[in-house]
Amino acid sequence: MRNGKIGKCKCGKPAVYYKRHEGRHFCETHFLEYIEKKVRRTVARTGMVRKGERVAVAVSGGKDSSVALYLMHKIFGKRPNVKIFAISVDEGIRGYRPASLKAAARLTKELGIRHYIYSFKEVFGKTLDQKVRELKKGSHELKEPCTYCGVGRRYILNKAARELKATKLCTGHNLDDEVQSIMMNYMRGDLLRASRMGPITDLSIAKKRGGYFIPRIKPLRLVQERENALYAMLKGMGADWSECPHISGIRFDVRDFINEMEDKYSGIKYTILETFEKLLPSIRGLAARTEGEIRLCKKCKEPGSEEICKTCKLWR
Repeated sequence: MRNGKIGKCKCGKPAVYYKRHEGRHFCETHFLEYIEKKVRRTVARTGMVRKGERVAVAVSGGKDSSVALYLMHKIFGKRPNVKIFAISVDEGIRGYRPASLKAAARLTKELGIRHYIYSFKEVFGKTLDQKVRELKKGSHELKEPCTYCGVGRRYILNKAARELKATKLCTGHNLDDEVQSIMMNYMRGDLLRASRMGPITDLSIAKKRGGYFIPRIKPLRLVQERENALYAMLKGMGADWSECPHISGIRFDVRDFINEMEDKYSGIKYTILETFEKLLPSIRGLAARTEGEIRLCKKCKEPGSEEICKTCKLWR
């Protein structure tokens, strides 16, 4: 809809989506085709998946990870030389995670994809809810719950993907996620984390330490969050749309700021990403000279940037 009127697609049908910075209207059919072509092009141009690969898709049951799983299956599901399976992490968030895990289980069953579920309780001995209550009662310096959750999820996903012999770990990060991470890394001066961004995790990091890090791929990184949401709705995926009760932190302030800028200056999200990609080779070179090598944690033997990894510091 534009200026109160429903626009029309190039084919003459009523539009369901208007891409403002391109001035293009899409009917349902052409919108779905547009998203699928964009993702296929991203996967092909970056060489995300090659013959003989085992791709683990991180699936929470939300719209982004559901779309990522659906499209990876659509692209590679019939290829005998590529294996797709799903991994979910149950953080133990009451009133939130059970519903999304059910959505993930439904989708994987519909697609005929093997689904593995790991939990914070099994790996760390406590749920995220228990961890947050414990920290509030104690004398610890309480970080945002999202910090504990993010660190724990990344740890479990990498470890599980490696144990399941995955060669790539696919996530549902969209354009909005990428741009938010870029801005957060700038604000924090976190060169090491910024250097690992891009369509594929820097493979040199994995090779230095014998492949302990499973390279990550982001096939949706050029698709806006609202486009993912519309694709999921039009496809009737039954994704979970609830919001985590622990949601907090700087990311959401950054998200709101970027969305305000996008409303005023349409297309700015793409501009931020394109500029970052031009700087990425230099950022990686600088990070390699100043941040040191990835090492194995003395406690858990998993990869990290310090002698004791962040997961052990926060969870153990």
